[in-house]
Amino acid sequence: MDILRNKVERVAFGVCAWMADRMGIQRRRVRMYFIYLSCLSLGSSVLFYLFAAFWLNVREYMREGKRRLIRP
Repeated sequence: MDILRNKVERVAFGVCAWMADRMGIQRRRVRMYFIYLSCLSLGSSVLFYLFAAFWLNVREYMREGKRRLIRP
């Protein structure tokens, strides 16, 4: 069950988990604040979430590419 939960958290909530880890607070709180902010801002924070998810994904691909260049 923990494997499934970790997979869902990494894929669906990667941005919130990353933000929580960087700020040193619980992931659950970041997700709750994001949901509340989405309701209060009429969904405009969803654009931020999508941009952040895209940026985190690009950073991961850049790191992976550097690893491939280093390893023969």
